[in-house]
Amino acid sequence: MDSPERDYRLLHQEEDLVHFRVAVKETDLDIGVRKERHSRKLEEIAEKLVVSYRNQLEKYIEIDPGFHKSHVPYIVKPDAPAIASAMAGAARSAGVGPMAAVAGAISEAVGKGLLKHSRDVIVENGGDIFLKTGRVRRIGVYAGKSPLSYRVALEICPGDTPMGICTSSGTVGHSLSLGCADAVVIVSPSTPLADAVATATGNIVRSEKDLEMAVDHALSVPGITGALVILGKSLAVKGRIKLVPL
Repeated sequence: MDSPERDYRLLHQEEDLVHFRVAVKETDLDIGVRKERHSRKLEEIAEKLVVSYRNQLEKYIEIDPGFHKSHVPYIVKPDAPAIASAMAGAARSAGVGPMAAVAGAISEAVGKGLLKHSRDVIVENGGDIFLKTGRVRRIGVYAGKSPLSYRVALEICPGDTPMGICTSSGTVGHSLSLGCADAVVIVSPSTPLADAVATATGNIVRSEKDLEMAVDHALSVPGITGALVILGKSLAVKGRIKLVPL
């Protein structure tokens, strides 16, 4: 059963995609693939990808527990799995700990694995999205109790994908955020980077006067192409983001 904080998963409107859920321990993915490519076998492939990447991270954390505990940039061992290295690199760029990039890293790794089976793939992991699409799509923004929640969407063009669209919130969900933004949405070709920068940007939003500073901060990170921050009735947006009403 979806929690109230994940009711957005019930709002899919694409007619060309089929969505299914893959849940393994703390990882809970909503995956969309082209309708004609969907099968039970494809769902099993997705689950195996999740298990594989989780196992890689769990085994690495056993030998390098600092990777899991650090809230600041962390240097991984030379033999760290690629997904751990990607998380550490993204976190270093954002100035946060590597676990701030874990949801985005898993979304992207699973999504890229599924591109062998479907040319359109959406993988959402707690608000962190990997997207590859062959048509224009709209991604609605959930911002908790803000009156702007579900009122605006990002319009995504196929030529800008694959891409990561990641959301952090100080008022929604259980992920650590030191700020109080209702939604921080970051766009990047790298989903782990978008995830880490969403966390870092959310940490600096304490009031409406911080919104412009927050989007400027996000866009100062190399690899970030767009940023949107919502707090209450106010928002700030910068970069290559096309907002449309819902």
